[in-house]
Amino acid sequence: MKVTDRWGVRPRTQTLTFLPRTLITDLSMRLFLQFILLVISCNQLLAATPPNVVIIYADDLGWGDLGCYGHPNIRTPNLDRMAAEGMRFTEFYSAAEVCTPSRAALMTGRYPIRNGMCHDQFRVLRNNAKGGLPKDEVTLAELLKGRGYATGMVGKWHLGHLPEHLPPQHGFDFYFGMPFSNDMMPAPDAPKGRERFFAENNAYWRTPLIRGTNVVEAHPDQRQLTRRYTDESVKFIREHKRRPFFLYVAHSFPHVPLFASEKFYGKSPAGLYGDVVEEIDWSVGELMATLRRERLAEKTLVIFSSDNGPWLAYNHHGGSAGPLREGKGSTWEGGMRVPGIAWWPGRIKPSVQRQMATTMDIFPTVAKLAGAKLPERTLDGVDIAPLLFGSGTVDREAFFYYRGATLYAARLGPWKAHFITRSGYGPDKPAPQDPPLLFHLGEDLGENWNRAAQQPEVIAKIKDAVARHRAALQPAPTQLAETIAQP
Repeated sequence: MKVTDRWGVRPRTQTLTFLPRTLITDLSMRLFLQFILLVISCNQLLAATPPNVVIIYADDLGWGDLGCYGHPNIRTPNLDRMAAEGMRFTEFYSAAEVCTPSRAALMTGRYPIRNGMCHDQFRVLRNNAKGGLPKDEVTLAELLKGRGYATGMVGKWHLGHLPEHLPPQHGFDFYFGMPFSNDMMPAPDAPKGRERFFAENNAYWRTPLIRGTNVVEAHPDQRQLTRRYTDESVKFIREHKRRPFFLYVAHSFPHVPLFASEKFYGKSPAGLYGDVVEEIDWSVGELMATLRRERLAEKTLVIFSSDNGPWLAYNHHGGSAGPLREGKGSTWEGGMRVPGIAWWPGRIKPSVQRQMATTMDIFPTVAKLAGAKLPERTLDGVDIAPLLFGSGTVDREAFFYYRGATLYAARLGPWKAHFITRSGYGPDKPAPQDPPLLFHLGEDLGENWNRAAQQPEVIAKIKDAVARHRAALQPAPTQLAETIAQP
């Protein structure tokens, strides 16, 4: 059937014949180009938008304790997925071998020797310590808060337990967690020595829970800690989803004593240690699921790591450094090389990164992503955005392994020189090495074959790097030695 207009005339197809075809083509091309420019501008705007940042920090988790790092019995499907979708570092380092200095380095991007958060005898802040992270130190939370971020911390702090040292004094709007390690306030009637650590009895422990700067529970049930940290973290994300946020989740486990909730207790083939790690993995999964549900995944950089290596002194309640030598407390690889996973859908491509990076690098990297100006002081971390986004490599002269306030070893490229050696917690004394022990970490991951005799020029280069580092170093007075008066 033919279609006619109201006057019985079949209408012609509208072809804008009153305009030249060249003009039609020009208009179409202009519209197309404007559309392309709009898309590019939107993508650039999205890329320039400061990302949310979530740091998940385990306590005493070993390099070999996750499925994606080769553990055969501990099941970590959520961290494995995070690694498969993001970047898994094979050579990721904490800046220290124990809790307090490693956390100071994470928060400031500096070796702890620069801010006094280390000591050769008192290796961490004790429960009667007077000191804490100095107020003039600039934390990542303070830097991001200055850029309009909401800042929250959940979990173990261990950078000073007095009110003037707690997270709200260092840039965090919100804090819920323990002021120090979960073993640092044993109950008066708890057994002495190692027995209490293996007893799995919550009544033996009294480390409090704090909200803001106030103690809200003097005797929390540590079996519920991971779940409660998770709930608080999920709540923080949901409450601040409409603005950039920084969330630091510092788990109290798998530091001893170990506790797991009923849902996970007795479930892992790797025993109680496996139960605890698998519950942390569940927690990671809950946070990632929340980011996806709230449509925040493509706007959020998530980093997972550990403060130091596994506490091998606690046998089956300690973890595994895999093929690495020694564990927590030492400057052998097992004490300071830790898991490192970075995830940001759409920005970080699935990959394995074999160039080294450290927890100190998080500070300058996140600062740049957030458009924040770096503080005017020496930073030891470097911007690893080229590694994360596949745009290049990173120049790093050397990495220094401190035990307390003493430099024990240094790494330059694949070579590591030990100037002093000592086990993490054994009875042995510091053993100076002259000439230094030298290991090629690419060929000798377990630090078994000393190559010093064959590589004198490498040792000379490492010594030069150490000399330059020491010449520019200004150690700060320690914060770990002075204690408060006991009642």
